Amino acid sequence: MTACNHSRWEPSHDYRPLETTAERQAWRVAALTGVTMLVEIVAGYAFNSMALLADGWHMASHMLAIGLTALAYLLARRYANDPRFAFGTWKVEVLAGFASSLMLLVVAMLAFESFWRLLQPQVIAFEMALWVAVVGLLVNLASAWLLRDSHNHGHAHGQGHSHAGAHAHADHDHDHDHDHDHDHAAPAAGKDLNRHAAFIHVLADALTSVAAIIALLGGLLLGWDWLDPLMGVIGAVIIAVWAKGLLIETGKVLLDREMDSPVVERVRNVLIQEADTELADLHLWRVGRAQFACIVSVVTHGDGSADRYKARLAGIAELVHVTVEVNRCAREHGVERG
Repeated sequence: MTACNHSRWEPSHDYRPLETTAERQAWRVAALTGVTMLVEIVAGYAFNSMALLADGWHMASHMLAIGLTALAYLLARRYANDPRFAFGTWKVEVLAGFASSLMLLVVAMLAFESFWRLLQPQVIAFEMALWVAVVGLLVNLASAWLLRDSHNHGHAHGQGHSHAGAHAHADHDHDHDHDHDHDHAAPAAGKDLNRHAAFIHVLADALTSVAAIIALLGGLLLGWDWLDPLMGVIGAVIIAVWAKGLLIETGKVLLDREMDSPVVERVRNVLIQEADTELADLHLWRVGRAQFACIVSVVTHGDGSADRYKARLAGIAELVHVTVEVNRCAREHGVERG
């Protein structure tokens, strides 16, 4: 008996884009933030400036978040071929984005401090704080430039993998077939939630820097001391809104809450167009930025095979891992049983 080369049915489950630009950018931003943090803390102690010290330690939390982004890319790449990850390591990046959104919520809690200062104004060293805010804004603009998504890399991974089995239970016939389709010619787009989380951190910092500059100029030139804590409240509210949106996006992926995706309706429409076919069950979840896996169970009286249904689903580019189960109901004397 000739041995079968089973390697052709052994797919890779690494659905991440092949490029490493985002990882390099994240490390550069973390390094830039770390250097700025050290300079501000050293200068704060040297010049006895609480404004510099406060911004320096704030930079420390910022560096932690960006460092987490870079580390997630590294781990996802290092363990990409680890068989313990059933559908690859892309969700390591999403998990980092979720953690970053929680950190943003902590930053948003500065609103409580700002409310307190509205009630009990404190003396502000306007000129020194203004310089700190300008330096912070420049660093954040440089970080945003490094984290820019100038072109959305997509790489559709698909595999050719099938194994069939038949189970005879009374009048039902089950054919199980697994299919993964390669399509390198049609790259899939999708949001990099890890990079997006890092960018939101940078954007939040830039927002607080701009708000601080406006507030400090108002206090320095017009004597509006109340403007500083007010800007703190406004900035915290905006950051909280951003954090909420990021939590929802990343949480949805981590919890596989994808059954409201437009791809689900497209799968349904394709299958119900098949004659003598009823869709019994459908599960769809995300395994990449815009790549999905799905399990489909159909019921038919005809001779439609799993390969036939998979061929119809092959037109949906987002599907990279498809499992089809065909439940065949037999008829005797024109009466359906099953």
